[in-house]
Amino acid sequence: MKQYLLSVHFVEGAPAPSDEEMQTMFRETERINDELQAAGAWVFAGGLTSPESATVVRTENGTATMSDGPFAEAKEHIAGFWIIKCDDLDQALAWAEKCAAACGPIEVRPFDDLSQA
Repeated sequence: MKQYLLSVHFVEGAPAPSDEEMQTMFRETERINDELQAAGAWVFAGGLTSPESATVVRTENGTATMSDGPFAEAKEHIAGFWIIKCDDLDQALAWAEKCAAACGPIEVRPFDDLSQA
């Protein structure tokens, strides 16, 4: 089976969900997690802290440098993710539809075949 990354996108400056909407998102996400596990498609999932908490590590000529926050200025960033295993892209897209209904835009990307050895 091929593995896919389903990344949850968050748009900076968008209206914040209400407490009730957040609770609904949490419940729906938990329901999808349970469904993924029952279907045998679950590999791993997690939520991420804000981009301000990120550290970017780069190496150049054998020397590592570190900087706070993301390198690119963007209004949209990854807020969480699932790693799932599916027979094909169509199956991954079907899971992504369920995830998007629970928590907003989802980007679907297959893992490189070499990374799944």
